[in-house]
Amino acid sequence: MPRAKGGFKTRRRRKKVLKMAKGYYSARSRLYKVAAQAVDRALLNAYRDRRAKKREFRSLWIIRINAAVRALGMTYSQFMNRLRNMNVQLNRKALADIACNDPQAFNNLVEMVRKGNVK
Repeated sequence: MPRAKGGFKTRRRRKKVLKMAKGYYSARSRLYKVAAQAVDRALLNAYRDRRAKKREFRSLWIIRINAAVRALGMTYSQFMNRLRNMNVQLNRKALADIACNDPQAFNNLVEMVRKGNVK
């Protein structure tokens, strides 16, 4: 019985890996063994960083809100606590966007929170 080397399936799998390694430097884009290692590492990093990105953006939004609120004489924790107590349904992403792009509206929001009457 002849030895089965898996030609078609093996070639297809290796071509897929080399296609994913396009643009890599030197042997990483040309040699299957090296390319497979590089692609494995790249996929692991991509998986990890898709989750890390969410944490990093939330941190950025908190920093932006904190800076904007402190300029108006309040702390981030006080501001968020009062918003929560007044049942304001604005998330951190929206608040940071308002703070950056529409400072007047953010000032009005902080004043309403300070007085305790959100409409």
